[in-house]
Amino acid sequence: MPLGADTKKLMFEIYREADFSGRYKVVYFTELGEHDKETEIADAMRGEHVYDGFLLHRDRNQAKQVVEQILNRLNGGEAVSTSDIEHALRPYLA
Repeated sequence: MPLGADTKKLMFEIYREADFSGRYKVVYFTELGEHDKETEIADAMRGEHVYDGFLLHRDRNQAKQVVEQILNRLNGGEAVSTSDIEHALRPYLA
């Protein structure tokens, strides 16, 4: 059976940058091109892990909007728990 859109997944991680800015960012590992893969992965590995998982490929655009809202809340100084993140992303998690 061929791999359909329902079974494809998008691997991601939300992390806090290790540098002085301490901004929260997301990296979508499965969308990285060869030219940026090493840098993006190294940045994420240096940072403080917040949340990771797999998003359903078919819902990736809506899921990315939710992730962006979460990042805006975190970067705005709001305390967002892991369970808050999971609850917001639950409809999109693979």
